[in-house]
Amino acid sequence: MEGPKAILLICDGMGDRPVASLGGRTPLEAANTPNMDALAAQGVSGQMDPIAPGIRAGSDTSHLSILGYDPYAVYTGRGPFEAAGIGMDVQKGDVAFRCNFSTVDANLVILDRRAGRIEVGTDQLAAAVNGMKIEDVTVFFKESVAHRGALVLRGPGLGAAVTDADPHEVGLGIHDAHAIDASDAASAKTARIVNVFVRKSYELLKDHPVNKAREADGKGAANIILPRGAGVAPHVDGFEKKYGLKPASVVETGLIAGIAKYLGMDIIEVPTANGGLDSDVMAMADAMVKALDDHNFILSNIKGGDIAGHDGDAAAKVKFAERVDAVIGKLMKSVDKETYIVLTADHSTPISTKDHTGDPVAITFWGPDVRVDSVKAFDERSVVSGGISRISGTAVMPILTQLMNVQEKFGA
Repeated sequence: MEGPKAILLICDGMGDRPVASLGGRTPLEAANTPNMDALAAQGVSGQMDPIAPGIRAGSDTSHLSILGYDPYAVYTGRGPFEAAGIGMDVQKGDVAFRCNFSTVDANLVILDRRAGRIEVGTDQLAAAVNGMKIEDVTVFFKESVAHRGALVLRGPGLGAAVTDADPHEVGLGIHDAHAIDASDAASAKTARIVNVFVRKSYELLKDHPVNKAREADGKGAANIILPRGAGVAPHVDGFEKKYGLKPASVVETGLIAGIAKYLGMDIIEVPTANGGLDSDVMAMADAMVKALDDHNFILSNIKGGDIAGHDGDAAAKVKFAERVDAVIGKLMKSVDKETYIVLTADHSTPISTKDHTGDPVAITFWGPDVRVDSVKAFDERSVVSGGISRISGTAVMPILTQLMNVQEKFGA
């Protein structure tokens, strides 16, 4: 495709805080990243608050914000994006959830929220629960990557304002979902259906052959499904209509693929990219470059840094940064002179907290005619002096589209 083009590469959870085992450096500071540093040295950099200063962003809300959609206006919950991203049909009136296959004991106390990051047999486990009827509601369930899945409830009179069945912590019993507002009959019905589904999932999965085989191998059984992040399908303007750009996405997870699908982006699948620490990120780089042949905007999300952060594994996060550096090197050498690269993260997932925080993340804009600043390295502290200063996520697309000269002028 002729004319200006752009790749927006969002490294999931790549931001961090100083880590004692790394000599007080962040993983980005400790990693050997010559290509990221070259990108910063040849670009204009700064700090970005994915939503606003101090807000602990989820991957879904931060991506919406960075793509220029106010999450406070359009976000209804993570479930619909997760479901759409793995090819499920989410219709008007449906309530959707993201889910984990988890391991519980006989008292339904959580032993492992991710069932050992199960990789094999989830399709069989999903088939065991998919299509069940609870009252007048049909339950649709599909597996995603590893321990993840999505649940869609279809039936009359459902509401999405419900709490999570997932307690989000090992050692706690599963929670009973309930309506956030006790007077909300529709959401109360959804909560009731969810609670029945969770217990039925345990009854159906605890003796499933897949789990018996896992137990025989000394692995935790994926013996329950825990929904969270209820929502209904949002209504938003498509990305192409909003910006006049033909977009595609090269992403690893169902969640981000779902956001891309809702925004009307073409989904470029990379079968060897699995969302894990061993994902084939170079195949993703090749896919981004190829997609520029017939698209002028590419969204990419690489997942591994977030996993390492949640695991508290500093060495793995350093290694992840170095693998992303190879991606940046490939992109810088492969794109034409009219292409911009924006490198950032969707949030910080520090080793010390093992969860998302509200810390700002590094961002660099690289490409023709950028006002190159004095920043020489891409990391959380080096970019503080950069020419972009400190921006919110919703400023990214205006900055990028004016660089690309595809933005309408505001005023005379």
